[in-house]
Amino acid sequence: MEPIYIIGHQNPDTDSVVSAIAYSSLKNALGERTYKPAILGEINDQTKRILKRFDFEIPPRLTNVRTQVRDLEFDTPPILSSAVSIGHAWKIFCDGTSPALPVTDEDGKLFGMLTKGDIAQFVMETLDCPEGRDIPLFNVLNMLDGTLFNDCGSDSISFSSLAIALYGQETYQESFENAIVICGDQPDVLERAAKEKAACVVLCRARTSDVHLEMLKDIFVINTPLDAFRASRVIYESIPVSRVCHRDNLVSFHLDDYIDTVRELTLQSRFRSYPILDENDQVVGTLSRFHLLRPRRKKVILVDHNEMSQSVAGLEQAEILEIIDHHRLADVQTLQPIYFRNEPVGSTATIIAELYQESGLAPSPKMAGLLASAILSDTVIFKSPTCTSRDEQIAKRLERISGISLSELGKDMFSFGSGITDVKEMLYTDFKEFHIGGHTLGIGQITCMNSVDVLKMSDEFLSCMQEEAEIHNYDIMLLIVTDVLKNGSELLAIGDSKIVNQAFNVELVNNRAFLPGILSRKKQIVPALSLLWG
Repeated sequence: MEPIYIIGHQNPDTDSVVSAIAYSSLKNALGERTYKPAILGEINDQTKRILKRFDFEIPPRLTNVRTQVRDLEFDTPPILSSAVSIGHAWKIFCDGTSPALPVTDEDGKLFGMLTKGDIAQFVMETLDCPEGRDIPLFNVLNMLDGTLFNDCGSDSISFSSLAIALYGQETYQESFENAIVICGDQPDVLERAAKEKAACVVLCRARTSDVHLEMLKDIFVINTPLDAFRASRVIYESIPVSRVCHRDNLVSFHLDDYIDTVRELTLQSRFRSYPILDENDQVVGTLSRFHLLRPRRKKVILVDHNEMSQSVAGLEQAEILEIIDHHRLADVQTLQPIYFRNEPVGSTATIIAELYQESGLAPSPKMAGLLASAILSDTVIFKSPTCTSRDEQIAKRLERISGISLSELGKDMFSFGSGITDVKEMLYTDFKEFHIGGHTLGIGQITCMNSVDVLKMSDEFLSCMQEEAEIHNYDIMLLIVTDVLKNGSELLAIGDSKIVNQAFNVELVNNRAFLPGILSRKKQIVPALSLLWG
C-alpha cells in the first residue's frame, strides 16, 4: 500500500516539521492507512536541535509528487524466458488478454517483446520455407509430449529439413540426411534414416525394437502420442521465443519515470504494450496507453501552508486529502471536497494538539514536548501578534504532559543566536515566497534572543539578497531579523523602497529600518504589503 505523505512547506521551520510528524503519528495511532511525514528542504538548526532533544528522526526529504510509472495500475502479465517455446507462449496468449508479453534473458533483464503477430508471421514463413533449425531438445519433448529413447549426448536437435514418411510413402524421394523424420511403425523407414544419418526420428503412436534402437543409436529417437500432422507442426512450435520476438527499437520505461515523459514517448511510437523495469532493470510488468488515461495519483496532506508556490513540486498531479493550516487562504485547488481546517491561531501545532484531544488520544511526553516547542517557535514565546489564548492554553497542557518548563524550553530554543555563518543559508533558513496582486516577493526571517551578531552581517545579507532577487525575479526581497528581547524586528529590504516605506511607515536608511512591535511575517509583514498591492 502506497504511503500518504504529510508535508509542510518549502524551507521548513519547526512548526511545519513538527506538525507533519505529530499528525502522522496521530493518524497511524488511530489505525488508519500508513502515513509518513516528509520535508521539502533542509531544516534549520533550531528544528534539528528540537528533534534531537526529543529523540525524533529527521523526516525523509520529498522532492516532488509527480505521478510516476509506479503509480499506474499497469499490467503484470506472465514474463517469458527467452528459452521457452513459441507453442508455450501461444497457450499463454490464448488464456489471457495481454497484447504482448515481455521476454527476458536468464538474468531477468529485458530481451524482447513477443506478440501473437510475431508467432503468426513465423508460422506462415515456415509453411512456405521450412528451413532447418536448431531446437532445444527439452522444448521438442515438451511439445511432442514425447519419450526419449536415444540420447545422443546433446541438448539440442540440429536439422535441415522435416520429412513425413508415413505408410505408403516408404519411397519418399527427399533425402533423410540431417532431417527430422516423422514416421510410424515402419522398419524400412528406420533403416533408411539410420543409413542416411537423419538428425532425429519421431515415432507417431508406434514402437520400435531394440534392434532398431541399436541401429539408430547415434540418432535422437522420440516416441509421441500425437499424429504425424500435429507432430510436424509442434516441432516448429518448439522454436524458442528468442528467435521470434521483437528486439529492435524497443521502448521501455522504469518505475521511477514520470508519466509526462511516458505519455510523450508513447505518442511517438506505435507499440501496443511497453515493458516496465525496476531499479535493477528487471522486468516487472507492461503498460499501454490505456493506463495513462486515469493514473493513480500520489496522496498528500498539507500542513502549515496552502499555497502552491510554497508546496512540493508536482502538487497539481497529486491528490490532496486534507489541509491543516493557520495562514491566509491561497491558491491550492482540489478535485473534490476535502477536510480543510484553517484557524486563526499562532501555530499549526496548536491545531494538531487539539486534534489529539478531539480524538481522545493523549500525546506521549516526548510528542507533547515536541508540539510545545513548535508552538513556542511560531509564536516567538507567545510574543508574536499571531499568538492567541488558545496557543497558550494548549502549550501549558503540553507542558504538564511533557514535564518540561515552557520558559526553559523557550530560552533554549532562541538563545543560540544564528548558529550559522553562511549568509545565504541563513537567508533561506525560514524563507517563503508570496504572490500578491501580480507581484512576487520573497521574505526570510531569523528569530533570536540577541540580534547584534546577525546584524553585523547586514551588508553581506543585502548583497546576497540583491543577487537572489535578480535570479528569482522578486519585486521585493525582505529579511526580518526578529529580536525576542527587543520585541521588534530589523528589516533589510531590496526592491521598491517607496512600497516598503509606505507599508511600514518607516524611512529605509541604507536599506535598513527597525520595526518596533513587528514579530510576525504572516500577520504583520504580508498584510501590510497586501494592502498596497492587493
